[in-house]
Amino acid sequence: MWTELHWVLQAGIALMLVVGGVFALVGAIGMLRFPDFYMRLHAPTKATTLGVGGVLVASMATNWAEGRYGLHELLITLFLFVTAPVSANLLAKAAMHLRNRSKAPVPEDQPRP
Repeated sequence: MWTELHWVLQAGIALMLVVGGVFALVGAIGMLRFPDFYMRLHAPTKATTLGVGGVLVASMATNWAEGRYGLHELLITLFLFVTAPVSANLLAKAAMHLRNRSKAPVPEDQPRP
């Protein structure tokens, strides 16, 4: 059953959607623009996770305002925030095991491996 939501709640949900969309867009641009595997790995694990999280929080707020529990969205959010860092860590370890070199500049005071 659809009910009209208060304008303040609508504005908050719209803000969460816009913020989530901006984070997802920044993560996607980072995937395209970064020159290196390790830098590309950073973009989806940080920015895109926050982007999807913002959209899911907006969905939870909409369900809560309509009198329903947002259990599905809450579980998706929890699984996303737990699995994204773990999978990124495993990908980085696999790349290090395969001796994938980074193209990032090494600071002057650090010895080159």
